[in-house]
Amino acid sequence: MSRAVQCQRCLPWGSWMQLRRSLPGSSGTRSAYLCAASMPGAEGSSFLRKILHSSSISLPRGCVHYQKGSQEHSVQPSSSRHGLSQLRNVASSDAIKKHQKSLSAWFSHQPNEERQFGPSFSLDAVHVDPVIRESSLEEILKPSPDLTIQNQLQQPCSQVISLQSLFDVDACGRQVKNVVLYGTVGTGKSTLIKKMVVDWCHGRLPCFDLVIPFSCEDLSHSHAPISLRRLITKKYQHLRDVVPMLGTSDLKVLFILNGLERLNLDFRLAGTELCCDPNEPVPSSAIVVNLLRKYLLPEASIIVTTRPSAVRRIPGKYVGRYAEICGFSDTNLQKLYFQMRLSQPGCSGEATAGSSSGEQENLVEMLSRNLERHNQIAAACFLPSYCWLVCTTLHFLYFTRTVPPSQTLTGIYTSFLRLNFSGEVLDSTDPTNVSMMKYVAKMVGKLAYEGVMSRKTCFSEDDLQQCFEVEMKTESELNLLDVFRSDVFRFFLTPCVQPGKEHTFVFTIPAMQEYLAALYVVLGEKKTLSQRVGKELSEVIGKVSEDVAVVLSIISKVLPLRFLPVLLNLLKISPRYFSRLSAKDQDAIAHTMAEELFKEEDYYNDDVLDQINSSILGVEGPMRHPDEAPDDEVFELFPIFMGGILSRRNRAILEQLGCSIKNLTAFEIAKAMKKTVIRNSRKGLPPSELMDYLFFLHEFQNERFTAEAIRSLRTVNLSSVKMTPLKCSVLASVMGTMCHEVEELNLTSCNLDLSSLRILFPVLLRCKALHLQLNSLGSDACKEIRDLLLHDKCVVSNLRLANNPMGEQGAQYLAEALAGNRSLTHLSLLHTALGDHGAEVIAQHLAKNQHLQELNLGYNSLTDTAALHVVEVAKKHATLDKVHLYFNDISEDGKRALHSLRTDRDGVRALVFLTAGTDVSDYWSNILNVVQRNLPFWDRERVRQHLALILQDLESSRRQTANPWRKAKFLRVESEVKKMLGKLQHGDL
Repeated sequence: MSRAVQCQRCLPWGSWMQLRRSLPGSSGTRSAYLCAASMPGAEGSSFLRKILHSSSISLPRGCVHYQKGSQEHSVQPSSSRHGLSQLRNVASSDAIKKHQKSLSAWFSHQPNEERQFGPSFSLDAVHVDPVIRESSLEEILKPSPDLTIQNQLQQPCSQVISLQSLFDVDACGRQVKNVVLYGTVGTGKSTLIKKMVVDWCHGRLPCFDLVIPFSCEDLSHSHAPISLRRLITKKYQHLRDVVPMLGTSDLKVLFILNGLERLNLDFRLAGTELCCDPNEPVPSSAIVVNLLRKYLLPEASIIVTTRPSAVRRIPGKYVGRYAEICGFSDTNLQKLYFQMRLSQPGCSGEATAGSSSGEQENLVEMLSRNLERHNQIAAACFLPSYCWLVCTTLHFLYFTRTVPPSQTLTGIYTSFLRLNFSGEVLDSTDPTNVSMMKYVAKMVGKLAYEGVMSRKTCFSEDDLQQCFEVEMKTESELNLLDVFRSDVFRFFLTPCVQPGKEHTFVFTIPAMQEYLAALYVVLGEKKTLSQRVGKELSEVIGKVSEDVAVVLSIISKVLPLRFLPVLLNLLKISPRYFSRLSAKDQDAIAHTMAEELFKEEDYYNDDVLDQINSSILGVEGPMRHPDEAPDDEVFELFPIFMGGILSRRNRAILEQLGCSIKNLTAFEIAKAMKKTVIRNSRKGLPPSELMDYLFFLHEFQNERFTAEAIRSLRTVNLSSVKMTPLKCSVLASVMGTMCHEVEELNLTSCNLDLSSLRILFPVLLRCKALHLQLNSLGSDACKEIRDLLLHDKCVVSNLRLANNPMGEQGAQYLAEALAGNRSLTHLSLLHTALGDHGAEVIAQHLAKNQHLQELNLGYNSLTDTAALHVVEVAKKHATLDKVHLYFNDISEDGKRALHSLRTDRDGVRALVFLTAGTDVSDYWSNILNVVQRNLPFWDRERVRQHLALILQDLESSRRQTANPWRKAKFLRVESEVKKMLGKLQHGDL
């Protein structure tokens, strides 16, 4: 037996079969056929060219056929057999081409999460190979290191090896046939294998004629015995003509076994028998074992991917090379990935090519600078998975024009976890088969939640041991913890690189701490001792009471005792009572959500979307000094993630990960939230906190709840919040759940542009008072505002457009809007660069308006002609009674003409100066308040000149009056103007 095995090992599988068939005792003449595999391209395979151009095919030397007792040393095939051989070779070549086409279509398919980046994204277009380091069994089998900073920091990747060199000869000159490629979760094992297969399909891996990939997760579900040939044709039907040829020495075959940790392999002969026949049905695990033993198809090459904890399942004598995927340990690889990913043509969506290209380049530049100066994000992007998450988040923040239900920040994080943990079991050898994500939610979620509650992001080794090891009681729990530490730990936690905190750990991505803390709470893992006991008692009493109730019901029929019905009712009440105690969990979750969402100490922070943006791209400006006290940690995403996890879509994804949240639980939490969240939202919230609340409602994805919450919001103040397209979409989406009118929408200084107005158009229609000051809105935006005011459903009555560079063209659009609008009563065009021509255009169309009551044209460089023309039109207007014309270039004659206007006589009042003849104007405080509010945005020298003229006019008017009461009023106003001038000169305003 041993000699036979040795003989088989020294001969190719095909030659061994031919020799065996030609031994005495075989009936008939046996023929041997060689098969060829073609590669796409003009050159094709050298093996195929050799076969198709050969005039004769001879059997391998040493292959002897016996026929009727006579021995021949060679067999010359007939011309018919030669033709049949060529036909089979051509058929196998076509079959492999079909196989390549099928594999390319399958492995090039991107998951739904990738489609957020547009159709141009593909594996070929966006892929950076991670660093691969050659390793050894001795290094892998070292005892698991303690959770110390020295052991967790990345070692420099010596002995780097390329993917194409994995099967080169080893240090001893032996040809490598079996390669084990291992890496922790998120290092890119599956993506690397997909890229490898796609490369082979496109002719970029010429060292193999045939590649046959298998998923070990798929094989683990196959329990019926099956032969190798049947297994291949079952998975790849195109190879049915090629499979009979497997084993020939000229056909270079590569088997890919992805995710070996899903299989329980037993390499003992007592556990898995030897099998060299590809036609013999055996369990799937036996096929894998014999392939790795090189007992089955010994000439085939095999690459195995697995997590570190499962590497030792394959005996070292069956492995030619160990290789570890080290991810993007080089920062330049991270930059290259971001450059390729964020510069794709389809990344920016519907934006114009020029502006989107510039924005993409700016993003790449800011991200590159932050990678260089902020080592923590570079440590996170060591994992290619987190590079994907960073790009996805940036795409969400910058290139989202609409927000369908799938576009939520919680959805991105949930989908990210599905990409990395879908179907993953922590340890396939453990009988509990606990879901990896469920284990993470319980163990890491607890650490994350305790950090959020204590407002800290750095964790010591004692914190980790207290969280992970304190409740370990059984051997199975310790084994699971060991697997978690070797395979998953570095995916979520990484050593802190901040000076002074080198011996602590932080979450790889800060927002992941808040997500896992939210998941921990919503899953109900946060329980007090009484709640845990109540739940266990409820389950036990419920089961026992059912059995006892059945017995007592039978006894009551035989022995009609009076106390038995009472006892039966008590038994039914007990489990209900304990279930009500456990139902308090939902109230506690809702209370936690409301408490964290409306923390007063977080009221004046940036909104959460800006915080995420800053954490990725950094904050422009000088770096914080190491000795400077850091700001308090902020966890405003925590309650938002809690709401997002409760959405139907995210619950469905988490169900796939083994984290089940029932519909009834989500309903009861939402019901409890109405008492807490909505009640607290009715308090006055600062703009950034109100934006967070609107974002929370969007993430929650519960239209009924959102409609009830928005019904109480009659005034929406978002002034100074940088309204990106995403925030505008969130506002439009949330406000769109109700059709009620909004009393006031304040979007002052919100960086609005034309696209923002288009996104917000349905919301703006329903606003009575609309503040759009200080938004750099030009003439194109005025065209959109014109369409808004001319819409038949527009209810805007008070429109403030001050401090926007609208110009004369913008004035033309607004004039057209005034002519046809029926709702507007107050319009402020203060400091909008109208000029005389713009004012003349507005005056021409003003006669067609029948509802305007107040018009502000101050600080627009108007001269006498334009100002007097506006006033003449205003005199004839039915409702217009007040025109603001201060801070314009009006002469002394123009001032006197405007001073003479009287509301009772002329029907209009022009606000030009602080004086009205020999008295102070009734509107002096209004004018000074307008100046005070706008000084930071106006030209200070010009304002100083105007204030000086106003002061001279006040002093002149004071000298002309003899009334002491009026003199006192003049002195009061003069002091206010002098105070303002003083602050202006000293730069205090």
